[in-house]
Amino acid sequence: MNWFQITAKNDSEAEVLIYDQIGKSYSGDGLEAKTFVESLQALGNRALNVRINSPGGAVFAGIAIFNALRRYPGNVIVYVDGLAASIASLIVMAGDRIIMPNNAMLMIHDPSGLVLGGSKDMRNMAESLERIKSSMVSVYAGRTGLPRARIETIMAAETWLTAQEAKDQGFADEVTESIKMAATFGDMPFHKTPRQLLGDFAAHHHQHRGSSLMRAQQNFDETY
Repeated sequence: MNWFQITAKNDSEAEVLIYDQIGKSYSGDGLEAKTFVESLQALGNRALNVRINSPGGAVFAGIAIFNALRRYPGNVIVYVDGLAASIASLIVMAGDRIIMPNNAMLMIHDPSGLVLGGSKDMRNMAESLERIKSSMVSVYAGRTGLPRARIETIMAAETWLTAQEAKDQGFADEVTESIKMAATFGDMPFHKTPRQLLGDFAAHHHQHRGSSLMRAQQNFDETY
């Protein structure tokens, strides 16, 4: 089943469904930025309703999707239908308006990665992660109005926000009634995943590992 689709409802409105990890995994699952951007360009300037339920994934794919939505000439409303974690939470910030049902969650954390190589490779990776974090902090701070130091603390703690908490801190604009989750993900590799999500997300898509490996410039690394 395709967990990404864009549907033009009429001449003035379209719906974007992102119910998948961001970036391609080794198994071929996940949403590529190129696919997303090409699909978006075909819509002209229709108003967009973007519905997200994603554990995150490849950071640069996520940043590219975020930037494509920010450049989009039409109005963009983002709905967090279930979970927007990691780089998926950054994509959410592209919305002109962000709406979360009261059973949805948002998670932001520091980017992380793996690298094979010597000490120079390790230092390069650490420096790259710091630059990536700084870019992400700018996006979150710009959207919420929170100080950068506060955003850095929230990210370092791997913070899971309920819909009301997200609204209270500026990550969302509106909280609505609960909706039924339509897609789930198993095996999410986070440190502080809420227990109720582990139960919900284990039931479906168990083949998804909830993390996608991305290639960077040196050796082999992974950024989430």
